[in-house]
Amino acid sequence: MKGSAYDDVSIRQLLTMTSGIRWNEDYADPKSDVALFDKHQPEPGVDGLVDYLRRLPRAAPAGTRWNYSTGETNLVGVLVGEATGQPLATYLAEKVWRPAGMEQQATWILGKAGSREISGCCIQAATRDFARFGLFILDGAVAGGRSVLPEGWLEQATTRRADIGRPGRGYGYQWWTYDDGSFAARGIFGQGIFIDPARKLVVASNANRGGGATDPVAEQAREAFYKAVQQAVDDEAAPRLVPASSR
Repeated sequence: MKGSAYDDVSIRQLLTMTSGIRWNEDYADPKSDVALFDKHQPEPGVDGLVDYLRRLPRAAPAGTRWNYSTGETNLVGVLVGEATGQPLATYLAEKVWRPAGMEQQATWILGKAGSREISGCCIQAATRDFARFGLFILDGAVAGGRSVLPEGWLEQATTRRADIGRPGRGYGYQWWTYDDGSFAARGIFGQGIFIDPARKLVVASNANRGGGATDPVAEQAREAFYKAVQQAVDDEAAPRLVPASSR
């Protein structure tokens, strides 16, 4: 990536999607970056994603503006793969999937070149195992009696690190955050994991929304569902008043 606009970008800025690199995430636009990156023909011997991203221009100074970018998550995946020397699916299985006792196998789609997982998306797993992953995070990312994360990392990752321009909402390290302490993973077709530590609550959902991430009605419905479950938990926890008997 040397010599590209990413020269000034830190790993934390990748995690918070505040790199300032221009990226178009419009799923309805066939010419958007999210539609084109996996079709890119790289230079010989260069990873296709890396080659695509290093050609993008800067749109804002690093760290000054949040812009949702699957490309940033893809690049984080490249970094993890290079740092561990393992395919991401193997690393996930070793650190989380087997120790956390997932019920079924999962799959991870490879890029067009077939050599690397598309780390910004495309893990297929049973909804019950998505729920187990939520419980794993709720319990502090402990698997097999051991934490798989450095001390303090999870708290940093799941609290607001970037302003996304929506009241009560933010973005952490690859997690969507809420100012009440809840946080979520959100898929473009309605799938998601919502975690509310204060209520000891995990909600896992799968979906296939026709309008995808651009459907505002469906997105509002998902948020309303989370709030309804939170309210139901609160209602069950509230003390019940029994009327005194009269004579």
